[in-house]
Amino acid sequence: MNIDKNTTILIVPGLRDHVPEHWQTLLEEQLVKAGQKVRSVPPLETDKLSCAARVAAMQQVVSEIDGPIVIVAHSAGCMITVQWAQQHSRPIQGALLAAPADLESPMPAGYPSTDAIAANSWLPIPRKALPFTSIVAASSNDPLGQYQRVVEMAQAWGSRVADIGAVGHLNPAAGFGPWPQVHDFIHELCGA
Repeated sequence: MNIDKNTTILIVPGLRDHVPEHWQTLLEEQLVKAGQKVRSVPPLETDKLSCAARVAAMQQVVSEIDGPIVIVAHSAGCMITVQWAQQHSRPIQGALLAAPADLESPMPAGYPSTDAIAANSWLPIPRKALPFTSIVAASSNDPLGQYQRVVEMAQAWGSRVADIGAVGHLNPAAGFGPWPQVHDFIHELCGA
């Protein structure tokens, strides 16, 4: 993959945490095999829907990393990253925010309700520019984030929008598994 070995790739999963066949899990395995520094925000044992607990878990991992960090977030992991950036000032090389979940809009069946999201302090979604380079990889048919709303969030964050096509929520339910394009985004951010 030819990334600077001093750079740590920080994987920030969504609310479903680590799913075995998810592209983030597979990416972490690939990076470890390649000898790349990689860390992942661990699953929570309690307060699983708490925004504050998720942000604190991310901060704990970030505080343990020396050197440059490139964040690779997915779904609600994007919102964790955005919330984290509002509260902490650690320099970040860049962030890939893939298929951000629009937590302000009703979610499909099987996901938390808008009331549960609000009760756990996720709302409103911050609309302040991120203090680091970022790319929002937006799906044109994501059931957890309408394309135009995701583009509007990306613009508020100062992120470059990458239209990745009709890939659903970019998860195993949408056929991902491996997502080779993630490597291109990581390379771009490492050169930022």
